Amino acid sequence: MSDSAESRIHNPRGPVHSGLGDQINLIFEAFGKDRQGRGPRRLAEDQLLWLWQRFVHPSGFGEARHMLPETSTVLLDGAPGSGRTSAARVLLHELRRDVGSFHELLPDEEGESLLDPDLVGDEDRLLLDLAAADEPRWTEVLEELPSFRKTVLDHRAHLVVVLPSRRTDRLPVELDRHRVEIYRPRGMEVLLRHLRQDGLPQADQVRSAPAVSDFLDTPRPMREIAEFAGLIVRAQAAARAEDSFIDWCEIARAAMADRGPQVAKHVAAMTGGPQRALLLTTAMLHGAHADAVHSATTLLLHAVDHPKDDRPLLEHADLAMRLEEVSAGLTQHGAVRFKELEYDAAVRTHFWDHRPDLREHLGTWVGRAVELTDPVLSPDDRHHVVRRLSDQYLRTGRCEELASLAERWTTVPTTARRLRAAAQALERGVVDERHGRSFRDKIYDWSRNDRLGEPLAQVLVEVCAEVIAVQHPDQALVRLHHLARRERRTTRARDALCRLMQEDHRLRRRMLHRLVNSPTTWSADIDLFLKTSDPAALTYLGGRARSLLDETVIRDQLIAGWGTVFDRLPLSAWEKHVRHWLHTACSDEHHTDPILDVLVSGAAGRGEVFGALYATARRAELTAPGGREHGSALTDLLLRKISTAQGIRQQPPRHNPEEPTS
Repeated sequence: MSDSAESRIHNPRGPVHSGLGDQINLIFEAFGKDRQGRGPRRLAEDQLLWLWQRFVHPSGFGEARHMLPETSTVLLDGAPGSGRTSAARVLLHELRRDVGSFHELLPDEEGESLLDPDLVGDEDRLLLDLAAADEPRWTEVLEELPSFRKTVLDHRAHLVVVLPSRRTDRLPVELDRHRVEIYRPRGMEVLLRHLRQDGLPQADQVRSAPAVSDFLDTPRPMREIAEFAGLIVRAQAAARAEDSFIDWCEIARAAMADRGPQVAKHVAAMTGGPQRALLLTTAMLHGAHADAVHSATTLLLHAVDHPKDDRPLLEHADLAMRLEEVSAGLTQHGAVRFKELEYDAAVRTHFWDHRPDLREHLGTWVGRAVELTDPVLSPDDRHHVVRRLSDQYLRTGRCEELASLAERWTTVPTTARRLRAAAQALERGVVDERHGRSFRDKIYDWSRNDRLGEPLAQVLVEVCAEVIAVQHPDQALVRLHHLARRERRTTRARDALCRLMQEDHRLRRRMLHRLVNSPTTWSADIDLFLKTSDPAALTYLGGRARSLLDETVIRDQLIAGWGTVFDRLPLSAWEKHVRHWLHTACSDEHHTDPILDVLVSGAAGRGEVFGALYATARRAELTAPGGREHGSALTDLLLRKISTAQGIRQQPPRHNPEEPTS
């Protein structure tokens, strides 16, 4: 089954920039609608919900559904095309809770295991998709899986593994008992479910449509059936009043046929470059207003250095006649469309495959076309033309060339529209099933480039925070961390990191691990530590049995981190952060002692730091939650802990001079 969720990058509006230089903000939208404050975690759940609504239970799914809550692990087996990955996602979606998150386990670029225990958070739902894994990767996972399962159990999490399609070794007995084989559901039921979810009231007539029977006579992958359903819906939307449901199905079936010979014959019959330019532009801007198609056709002719038509203007054929020559026409709203469904896709494929000399020119042309202003070209038109070009690169496996094109669009001087185009191209690559990993790898390499251009860095921050973070939050965190280390005039990457951690308890733990367990000389890491160690987040339970601060490993990391802060920063740089910790200790009695213990241990016996801590606590009493008296009591407790750390006999608590003494 396919997943139609996508991220959208729209108008250049955003936060205020107070630094030097230009700022061009990119706003991402999910599912083509306003995000309405939804973060990556919520978007991931929305994608799972979309899939669940269209999912038909395959044979064996009930057994897996019963097993997963009991054993916390299911290993899904089955033939390619049976819907194993979709079944795995639906199984995990049905276990959704207020605590924990869904995420996919992926190999890490920095030497960590695919089954790193730190990838597991309390009550998380984990997918390990090994359907395409080779033998070495499968052998590696097989060795680590038993111990990883223990981590899953300890965190009350759940794990679904999609087994490799080809494997030679049999599963060990202790793992084989978690294996469930599933079989592809009936294609007719899958098609019906999609049509009903897409709101087609005549869906039940599908059983009697000859085109449907013809299509389903051959066993189809779930993805193709979903595509066929989408074409039926589109055929209905564009149909004439006299067309029936049977006609819609015939049109959809024809749209799935190979139209290559038909398009080749059509192009061969054209005598001039302007006619072919109009055909290609119509395919690339299919559905755009006629004015946009006209202007973009002129741009395309210019991009390929076609001679200008010197005839008097009134001797030129009008647009309606020219569109008729390329089998297109105008809707009542002035939009340009081909007369046959999906003919635009066939035209794009023909020009890309049979005119390789045009490919580079097409990249240049799209970069110029997105600059066409409203209302000539709408934001949706810009999005579609970038997507259609990107899909040709991806269809033919030209990932590096698409990444280079996106980078070229960010080269100074650039514009907001061109940056949005670059981000949309990278987003298309990142979410591609076959090539997504290649694009995430490319973004990882870019993020570690010390000479990365600021416009490209801005695009990468948005792609990481709003696209990669939806399905692969751990990889988004790694890339944003590298970008944050290298940014100079802005704090976009740092801010994006903070937003990402705010949504996920586990990601804050991983960030602390990165900052403390692998110390570096990056000055940004100290600032990131201070942001990551927000005491409000560290003490927040959020439905969990214990907070991060209650974990021994986390407290040790915080102590080490504060030690670095006290070593490398002056009092003026850390005082406000310590004040925040002290105020949290005042308002959260359960965590008062561990908060103070972390600060005192972080000082590591240095008298000057102890003195600065005590002075900061005294100044913080004035604004302490609960009033000055409450703050004074906390300062006394801090002093006693400092004295103990220094081996000094504890002093009695201070008395308020206004209180009577005995």
